[in-house]
Amino acid sequence: MKRIVWMGIGVAIGVIAFRKVSQAQSSLGPEGLNRSVGRLADGVYDFADAVRAGMRERETDLRAALGIESTDMVGR
Repeated sequence: MKRIVWMGIGVAIGVIAFRKVSQAQSSLGPEGLNRSVGRLADGVYDFADAVRAGMRERETDLRAALGIESTDMVGR
């Protein structure tokens, strides 16, 4: 009996999720979806740039603490 109840709940959640996704997709339209994906991609690139900058800053701090010259960095 428990399996039938859980299966019913799962089916209901699936139907609700499908309807919500369909509504969101139809309200965005093709241009809105492209714009949303573009903004998401820009956000990912900005986040990656911020992480790289933080890594560079931390590496500089560590090199200074260890007394290693920053000109010894290979590949830069």
